[in-house]
Amino acid sequence: MKDVACKIVDYTKIVKEERGMNDRIKKLRRQSIEAVERISAERARLLTEFYKNCRETSIPIKRAKAFEYILKNKTVVINDGELIVGERGEAPKATPTYPEITLHKEEDLKALNDRPKVSYKVSDDVMKIYKEEIIPFWEGKTIRDMMFEKLPQRWKDAFEAGVFTEFMEQRAPGHTVLDGKIYKKGMLDFIKEIDEQIEKLDFERDPEALDKKEELEAMKIAAGAIIEFAKRYAKKAEELAQNEKDPKRKDELLEIARICNKVPAHKPDTFHEALQYYWFVHLGVITELNGWDAFSPGKLDKHLYPFYKKDIEEGRLTKERAKELLECLWVKFHNHPAPPKVGVTAEESSTYTDFAQINIGGIKEDGSDNVNELTYMLLDVVEEMRLVQPNASIHVSKKNPDAFIKRAIDIIKTGFGQPSVFNSDAVVQELLRQGKDIVDARCGGTSGCVESGAFGKENYTLTGYFNIPKVLEITLNNGVDPLTGKRIGLETGKFEDFESFEDLMDAFKKQLKYFIDIKIEGNLIIERIYAKHMPAPFLSILIDDCIKKGKDYYNGGARYNSSYIQGVGTGTITDSLAAIKQMVFEDKVFTKKELKEMLDKNFNGFEIQRQMLINKTHKYGNDDDYADSIMREVFEEFFKNIDGRPTYKGGQFRINMLPTTVHVYFGSKIGATPDGRLAFEPISEGISPVQGMDRNGPTAVLKSAAKMDHIKTGGTLLNLKFTPDLLKDQKGIDAMVKLIRTYFKLDGHHVQFNVVDAETLKDAKKHPERYGDLIVRVAGYSDYFCHLNEKLQDEIIRRTEHESF
Repeated sequence: MKDVACKIVDYTKIVKEERGMNDRIKKLRRQSIEAVERISAERARLLTEFYKNCRETSIPIKRAKAFEYILKNKTVVINDGELIVGERGEAPKATPTYPEITLHKEEDLKALNDRPKVSYKVSDDVMKIYKEEIIPFWEGKTIRDMMFEKLPQRWKDAFEAGVFTEFMEQRAPGHTVLDGKIYKKGMLDFIKEIDEQIEKLDFERDPEALDKKEELEAMKIAAGAIIEFAKRYAKKAEELAQNEKDPKRKDELLEIARICNKVPAHKPDTFHEALQYYWFVHLGVITELNGWDAFSPGKLDKHLYPFYKKDIEEGRLTKERAKELLECLWVKFHNHPAPPKVGVTAEESSTYTDFAQINIGGIKEDGSDNVNELTYMLLDVVEEMRLVQPNASIHVSKKNPDAFIKRAIDIIKTGFGQPSVFNSDAVVQELLRQGKDIVDARCGGTSGCVESGAFGKENYTLTGYFNIPKVLEITLNNGVDPLTGKRIGLETGKFEDFESFEDLMDAFKKQLKYFIDIKIEGNLIIERIYAKHMPAPFLSILIDDCIKKGKDYYNGGARYNSSYIQGVGTGTITDSLAAIKQMVFEDKVFTKKELKEMLDKNFNGFEIQRQMLINKTHKYGNDDDYADSIMREVFEEFFKNIDGRPTYKGGQFRINMLPTTVHVYFGSKIGATPDGRLAFEPISEGISPVQGMDRNGPTAVLKSAAKMDHIKTGGTLLNLKFTPDLLKDQKGIDAMVKLIRTYFKLDGHHVQFNVVDAETLKDAKKHPERYGDLIVRVAGYSDYFCHLNEKLQDEIIRRTEHESF
């Protein structure tokens, strides 16, 4: 079936979704939704201009001056009626590229423009600039070029076979979240700290003193650049105010000018100032580099509540105005699609969403309940705005009231896919296990899809996904990738010669370790490349202890440094191994040779046997210890081979278990599997069961998932799909609260819900023009159903639809 373009409906006619939304927000929201995602050449052109003329030899200072040059010369735009100002491009959804990381060549730009879904329009003028200026200058000089030049052939072979992906192939390290420091210090305060640190440098005894001085000077340049950038916005607001006929809008523009002259140079004193300060910082981070994923504000209710409370008490702010300002911020997030991705990177994360996650609720630094009046206002904003980004999440602690969870369920039951639900207490335990300070752990949370981190103090980089079922396929073929016939793994013996299931598991574990070693070897090379050649001086200002150490964020400057490898395919690997153990080695229904022939022929001529593998074997997700014990064994092996291994940055490698959309891509790189899955179909996503194989209800799914030791991870992702009728009354909502509480008592990390029936999704696939507003939960994010490719749509439709608890 051919992909059909999605028509976005006129949201002004949807009364339900605009409950409480004023005319300003309706207009801004509609403009954001209707704006077309397009490639902007501005950043790439300015960067190219700078590099052509720059003679600076210090790499950190060169990067800082490049940042400064872009902010001094990029377009400054204030959209009609907005109260929070600042765009990364020349207009909403004008999306830059980052040629110093990866170069979009002519064929890439054409593919971005022409692809039927998640396209970015490329004008003739933009194409001309790339062909004549950007491509000729950057060809052969990018971080991606450097990576593929230095990475060993065994890494490239495994990468091309789909054993793993690499996030930093096209994007800089990301998943960075801010803590509360910007609400207490202005950039001038940071500059003062930098100057003090430069004064402390000991050039006689410290061999790194000169490097530290360069890095600190680069941070100082970057801090000054964001101050001047804000002042350009102040000047623009003043110019617009001079010509504004509407006295109310004139006052608003003058207030915007006042705020932009104050922040980020100085610390904010009001709610409006705090929001604008954050947004300038956000723009700075995503302009400097294209970090994967987008920068996030973290615990917004915690950070903003003191400003909200003070402004309300002193009569400077009404609740209506506070909500309006928050909704303006939501529009700003929605105006900024993910930087364009191509090739494997586009397949592993095929979405405009850039995963900026807003943490709501949870606990304070003293461990007490963080739920406050602003928490509920943020949930109102999530419900009213109904935008796919930012990605809202609630963080549930035993300290939080049930009323908080129920308010979130009121939104979840509308079928929006937001907010996702996290176990705040488990996140703290995860961070403590990794050696974080208790206060840093409590002030942390999650970003991206589900990833835990110490906000404002940690470089936690996701390095790429790891295809665990592919390792089994290679094991069954004695180290050969059957799709290419190329030997890329170890010779661990022919499957037909294994005398026991334990022999197979031993071979699988050897192959697993071998490919993990290759993945980590590659990441050590990649981390070194970023540390030496692509510092991020502006981002370094914002993360403790980069200033104190005089080191860049990418070079061990952060207080904590973690590099994650994301395991994918828990359900598929478990069910496949369970089927082999049961049907081949125990019940002897099939011989090893027969099973191998079925897989090699993609079950062609073996449909009865395939149905036996699907319907007559033990399956993960049903609270079945036979299958679940295999899941635990594979998980522990994956964990053992990764956790605690040293990174280049002076931190450790860790694991988490999530897929984004890579389970579709990984499936396309695997033939038929022993659980009955046909060749090239998606594998299971996150730690969810194989689609349709959880047959004993949601409680059984949660009990299976809880047998994994979530505290050993930095995040796990679990999807559940409910019929709308299940949550139609208070009884259903109360039952869902208990379900969440029970799972979290078992140390589950995360759960998210699609509340939609399969028939609606099938009709939306057939008639996308009728469902432009249909949003579903994909993996760690929500997206418009008709933006998804056909395989991903089918995978979501196949997820088990629970009609009871």
